[in-house]
Amino acid sequence: MGGFKLKKILVLSSSRADYGVYLPLLKELRLTDEIDFEILAFGTHLSVKHGYTINQILKDGFSVLHQVEVPFEHDGPEDIALCYAKTVEQFSKFWAKKGKNYDWILVLGDRFEMAAAVAAGIPFVLPFAHIHGGETTLGAIDNIYRHFITLSSSLHFVSLPVFKERVNEIVGEQARCFVIGALGLDNLSQIPLLSPDEFYQKWQIDLTKPSLLITIHPETVAFDDNITFANESESALLQLANQYQLIVTMPNADTNGNLYRKMFQGLKEKYPTQVHLIENFGTESYFTAMKHVGLMLGNTSSGITEGASFQKYVLNIGDRQKGRIAGENVIHTSFNSKEIIENVNQYFGKSYTENSIYFKGGAAKIIVKELISNEY
Repeated sequence: MGGFKLKKILVLSSSRADYGVYLPLLKELRLTDEIDFEILAFGTHLSVKHGYTINQILKDGFSVLHQVEVPFEHDGPEDIALCYAKTVEQFSKFWAKKGKNYDWILVLGDRFEMAAAVAAGIPFVLPFAHIHGGETTLGAIDNIYRHFITLSSSLHFVSLPVFKERVNEIVGEQARCFVIGALGLDNLSQIPLLSPDEFYQKWQIDLTKPSLLITIHPETVAFDDNITFANESESALLQLANQYQLIVTMPNADTNGNLYRKMFQGLKEKYPTQVHLIENFGTESYFTAMKHVGLMLGNTSSGITEGASFQKYVLNIGDRQKGRIAGENVIHTSFNSKEIIENVNQYFGKSYTENSIYFKGGAAKIIVKELISNEY
């Protein structure tokens, strides 16, 4: 036993979205004797408005040892910038006290809150390990945050070989980078999905009805166009609600996100039994809904990376995910109500029979192995 040292890992989670991806990795970390890990929750995890999703982490049996809270009320560009600055300020205090305690600090994705946490750590020369780097989303400022996080990290886990090449371009050298597929898809082998009856008991949503699973976030590059985009979405959904049950997962905290929240809330008022608004499904219920609906609709990365594993066609609206590599199950359309309706009616209920380009399997095990074997 002489000389044996546990690897100390800190996992940063800022939202329901990254937590759902992290989940199989957290389970693997819990089973690994060579690692001692802690979770730090921040961002919308601590926002009542966004579902206070720290409760989902606790419900799944994990401890949250650290919290960094920054109030988020409004969603204009200045508000986002100020929230970023305050997040940097709060994390600078945390890193000054705790940063050197960790062998690796896991960061995931491309949220502005995650980028702010990393920015605060740069002067402390901290060992960041980045999951889902190298990807491109030209319609979202998250693209900038993602590449910044990549540049600030020393260990990388990407979903496709082409993203490994991009990481090398960003850092300017051959990075310590490992292709693992989409980490969140490990959940498919770990989480038993609910039956439609169980789902109904939990959410009072009948999945035997013809249903659409909808997630629409703001476009954060062309953010001035979001009023038009929200209006076109509303026009399409008002008509689709006469034909389909609309299951909506609400937008994240982004520039002009409240436009879409208000639009969805207005739909709910007009169609109280046909429209369902969900702040946080959790992975089990989200994948259950994905399995049973006839089509996914919106502009979320989840549809692109996960939809094919459920044999679903995905209607990707607008440019938020522009540049992200997608399978042939992803149908691209603009924020045009007529196009949206036509594509929904054309692809609803059809099964996609090809394999997911993002599924590799065993992603969590690869990450754990490399966290143990690599030194900062």
